[in-house]
Amino acid sequence: MTNKARRIAVVDDDRFVLRALRRLLRAAGFEVDTYESGASFLMAVADHEPDCLVLDLHMPQTSGFEVQAHLTDSGKRIPVVVITGDDTPEARLRALSLGAECYLRKPVEKSVLLPAIDAAISSVTHPNSNSGRH
Repeated sequence: MTNKARRIAVVDDDRFVLRALRRLLRAAGFEVDTYESGASFLMAVADHEPDCLVLDLHMPQTSGFEVQAHLTDSGKRIPVVVITGDDTPEARLRALSLGAECYLRKPVEKSVLLPAIDAAISSVTHPNSNSGRH
């Protein structure tokens, strides 16, 4: 592993969640880009890809499901950690079937989120390892 900080993109329509996650992830040593919509993230990802995406599912206009589908359709292999405040078995199944490495309920604890991000990144950099989907 290099000394270069990993870049994490966080997509959530709640500004308070974005601010809290930005602080948490920066304190953990990550570089962080935040986006208030799926559409703004998809425009930015065309120019540079993060090492991991922390993605809310239920957002107006472009949902997290649509973001996941777009990434898959475009062939981008960005590990996704889903966070949601509206947890249902259907949403969990759909997010995981669209390729999410981990599915977490809000509010998400630091002790759960940081290892989930590390595992998601490892699943792409070491594809033969067990991703340990949550």
